[in-house]
Amino acid sequence: MVQATATSKTRRQILRAALKHFANAGYAATSIQQIVGDAKVSKPALYYHFHDKAALFEALVNEAHDERFQIVQQAIARGKGLRAQLIEVLAALFGYFYKNRDLTRIAFATAFAAPGEVPPKLRYLDKCQRNFEVVHSLFKQALERGELDSHFSSLELAYGFYGHGNFYVVSHLMMPDCRLDRRAAGRIVDLFLTGAGAKKLKKQKN
Repeated sequence: MVQATATSKTRRQILRAALKHFANAGYAATSIQQIVGDAKVSKPALYYHFHDKAALFEALVNEAHDERFQIVQQAIARGKGLRAQLIEVLAALFGYFYKNRDLTRIAFATAFAAPGEVPPKLRYLDKCQRNFEVVHSLFKQALERGELDSHFSSLELAYGFYGHGNFYVVSHLMMPDCRLDRRAAGRIVDLFLTGAGAKKLKKQKN
């Protein structure tokens, strides 16, 4: 048990050091020597846990997607009804972003990276699709219950919401003063569900 704990601790040290360099300098500009120097481990220790630099990068990308997947599932379980579930999802993802800013940046940057900026054989799209389908299922169920406009498909609705939420996270990376919290999550969800058009007031009965 002691040996297993030490091994796990070494692995985390390597991942944290790699995250720092990948987030600040990019994949291509980061060297194994920089990572082992910051992690204070030997190269053999790094290669014991990770086959190469590409495997290290992929482990971090997978960590980002896997943690987001778990957080979204837990958030959905806390909400009662579609609106509450969507607010819980956004609020949870915003909270994760603040605690894991660099990891989130890597996950987003990977999707838009030019050739050479990420490992050529990096596999992550299957996990992106898995994470998307969790949210997509909410809209499928809501349409079946008659809670949403059936003129839109569940896929259109899920893309709209997913893109809306991700835009706010990406915007915060460029404009840190834009605070993302539960209140913001509620406003975003209400804008998505009800729209920005003026609402006609119902005439009050005498």
